[in-house]
Amino acid sequence: MIAFAVTAAPAGELSLWHLVVQASWVVKLVMLGLAAASVWCWAIIIEKFLAVRKMNAANDRFEQYFWSGQSLEDLYLSMGNRSNIGLAAIFMSAMREWKRSQDAAMRAGFQGVQKRIEKVMDVQIQKEMHDVEARLLFLATTGSAAPFIGLFGTVWGIMVSFQAIANSQNTSLNVVAPGIAEALFATAIGLVAAIPATIFYNMYTADAGKIGARLENFADEFSAIISRQLDERV
Repeated sequence: MIAFAVTAAPAGELSLWHLVVQASWVVKLVMLGLAAASVWCWAIIIEKFLAVRKMNAANDRFEQYFWSGQSLEDLYLSMGNRSNIGLAAIFMSAMREWKRSQDAAMRAGFQGVQKRIEKVMDVQIQKEMHDVEARLLFLATTGSAAPFIGLFGTVWGIMVSFQAIANSQNTSLNVVAPGIAEALFATAIGLVAAIPATIFYNMYTADAGKIGARLENFADEFSAIISRQLDERV
């Protein structure tokens, strides 16, 4: 049987740093992994906050240009040299397909042109949503798994503490408290990683749903505009 040794914390040294230093190597690995996951989660949270804000602002600007009354051709030319995202990217992909299809449509009629444009817009929506939803799975995984990983560290730490108590034959508070505190600290770190990850995953999932609905609605409206223009040319 493997014997575990835990060094009792001197009086007045039961600090967070001491809890980490005095923990067993398994609990240290758990704490380190959870701390790294927490840091990465906050990096994703900040990146998504900026990305969602940028996407919504870009969509607002584009809608102002799109419904300002200028022609689709002028809008297409004015946005050709920009790095477009969201609604603008959908519009540009549809217009590029429209440009590529015009010559063939003039010769063979407009059958299939609208379907190709709608397909191109659907593909572009998927690309935009992939960027919006990227790395959200990590937040969901951290939110669901971190408490259990922390609990594993707690269980392991308590096992080590009880083994140390059995070896020392001493059940005084000075011997028991540091080991129990080290074990519980692993669960605390797990909750610190999981709670923000869960909150922001739910928030950004809702934001992604709103953005996706906005993109789909624009694609439907633009498809109707294209349909009317095609009917006028038939």
